[in-house]
Amino acid sequence: MESGELLKLNTDGQVAILTISRPEGKKVNVLTPQLMSELSQAMDEFEKDEAFRVVVITGEGPYTFVAGADVKAIAGIQSKEQAMDLARRGQEVLNKIERSEKPVICAINNICLGGGLELAMSCHIRVASDRAKFGQPEILLGILPGFGGTQRLSRICGTAKARELLLTGDQISAQDAFQIGLVNRVVPEGRLLKESVGLAKKIAANPQAAVRLIQRAVRDGSEKSLREGLNLEIELFGAVCETGDMKEGVNAFLEKRQPKFQHR
Repeated sequence: MESGELLKLNTDGQVAILTISRPEGKKVNVLTPQLMSELSQAMDEFEKDEAFRVVVITGEGPYTFVAGADVKAIAGIQSKEQAMDLARRGQEVLNKIERSEKPVICAINNICLGGGLELAMSCHIRVASDRAKFGQPEILLGILPGFGGTQRLSRICGTAKARELLLTGDQISAQDAFQIGLVNRVVPEGRLLKESVGLAKKIAANPQAAVRLIQRAVRDGSEKSLREGLNLEIELFGAVCETGDMKEGVNAFLEKRQPKFQHR
């Protein structure tokens, strides 16, 4: 994996840290077409690179995670087809994140609005700074979210709360976001990256075959009926019981010792 102009790469062991940086001349981080392209490329590389097991996505600077999509790009829309193409391309990138079998953690350092929240919701786990703010303010521009906001917000928070946020454009605090299940954890601002990377390392240390199969079970099961999801779980349970790490984990438990996973 390599850094781009708007997406900076740092590493910490088996954790890749992708930091969204501001476009030249901008005071806040914006979800521009270029940034979306760099995110897409980074996810392609992350999937193939065996050196990294978990990725953390965060924002640069004290003011924003991502303040929203590129309003200039939206203002330039001239037709329904052009608008649909913009939404489709945005969804393709965020779907790539959501469908990854390697975990993606979003470390939300501050303002997380519009496309920024849509990006955060496509990640598997969300950790927020206590200064973070959340919202889908598209209604205030006379539009609706196009990168998955109406669908993911409803599934995460329930339709009633999602409608309230979508129809008012209101912003909520990190603590309120935690209360409605929008984020997993709220931590002090100065500890955000440390806590997020620590969580990533904990996941990276676990047997990776089981990690990938859990990711698949939750992802694919959420798109099925309960009966179909339970059948999928049976199939994946059978698959994981054929792994060497399953045998090592069970034997270590019975022998009262720490397991030595080989990640196969």
